[in-house]
Amino acid sequence: MKVPAQTTSGILMAGFGGLLFLMAFAEFDGVQALVRMQTSGDRIREEFQRRTRVLERIRSGLYVSGTYVRDYLLEPESGKAEGHRYSLLETRADMDSATAEYRGLLNAREAPTFEALTRDLADYWKVLEPAFQWNAAQRKQSGYVFLRDEVFPRRTAMLRIADQAGAINESQLDAGKIEMAETFSQYRRRLTVTIGLTIGLGLLLASFSIRKILRLEAVAAEHYREISQARAEMQRLSARLVAAQEDERRSISRELHDEVGQALTGMRVEMANLSTLMRAGDAHAAAVKTDEIKQMVEDSLGVVRNMALLLRPSMLDDLGLVPALEWQAREVSKRSGVRVHVEAGQVSEDLPEEHKTCIYRVVQEALHNCVRHAGARSVRVTVCQSPAELSLSVEDDGKGFDARRDRGLGLIGIEERVANLGGVFAVESVPGRGARLRISLPLKETT
Repeated sequence: MKVPAQTTSGILMAGFGGLLFLMAFAEFDGVQALVRMQTSGDRIREEFQRRTRVLERIRSGLYVSGTYVRDYLLEPESGKAEGHRYSLLETRADMDSATAEYRGLLNAREAPTFEALTRDLADYWKVLEPAFQWNAAQRKQSGYVFLRDEVFPRRTAMLRIADQAGAINESQLDAGKIEMAETFSQYRRRLTVTIGLTIGLGLLLASFSIRKILRLEAVAAEHYREISQARAEMQRLSARLVAAQEDERRSISRELHDEVGQALTGMRVEMANLSTLMRAGDAHAAAVKTDEIKQMVEDSLGVVRNMALLLRPSMLDDLGLVPALEWQAREVSKRSGVRVHVEAGQVSEDLPEEHKTCIYRVVQEALHNCVRHAGARSVRVTVCQSPAELSLSVEDDGKGFDARRDRGLGLIGIEERVANLGGVFAVESVPGRGARLRISLPLKETT
């Protein structure tokens, strides 16, 4: 059973589209999983580090507070004792700030331990408050016992509680690692399923493609035979093109020999006659002969100028495309009597050189065909430009031809010129109803 080309294309497009989708999904899912794991790891690490920093502030405050209390109680001078008390109050303020910050980072598991630490801290500061009212004698008398029985035991107990909070914090880090491991495990399972589907679909596509390729080999062999025939036809066409080039060169050579060569020979003879008249002293005859030679020079220059303009009009470079087309139309009308009208609206003179040359040569060849083959009485040449393309239309009222069968070297040359610039070529004609040639050349948008 032969599968239609559209069905085959649809199957292949759907299969490869699904394959690409699975690959893209695997990549997207992998990237998302990595992002989630990285985000989770960063979050867990940042939370751990932040809690650790806050706990360290609390621990440090406990150590420092004990030192300040000791220095305050054992200091005999009132001024220095007051300084220690002020430092102790600053330490308490920092510890209160750290405690409030840590409370915002708590989870349900840590709350009981932290609340115990908070209560002990409150009791700790309440125990210290009466000592701040002692004078120097009271501090000396009761300070050491107060430190031994009240301050140091309580500080040690609170440090143990802080250590417990740190241990819980570390357990939270371990729980985060377990969470990341579970995320990775889920991604691995999804990736396994996706790879299995991708491999299965790839095998199906490979099997289908191999069968299709084997069938296409037979078609390719048939096409090869057709191409061989077309190549032979192209060789014959190439020989015709070479012959056309030789005819063109022969025409230019004949023009140079018959027109320019003979004119130069005649001028040489007339220059000799002018020399004779000048030696004879006949000024009037010499002046007449000079005018004749001047006229011969002007005629020769005109012939050379026309030949040069036919090969490559200088006005195409100097004045632009539209003046060159209008000159070409006037010359064709002058030589053949065919009315040629050129319409060119909003055509820029900043067109690429290859586009201007292509339009000029196409019009040149089209007008030549209109005069030589179509028997037209009038021709309309229209050039239009848009931001995206340059369009040309050449329409005549001649006898027309069968556009599907009759393609001479001129039309083939036009088609090749247009194709080299990535353009579109079309010719419409019906015998007895004239012909219309259209081309469209793409333009690069300038920013």
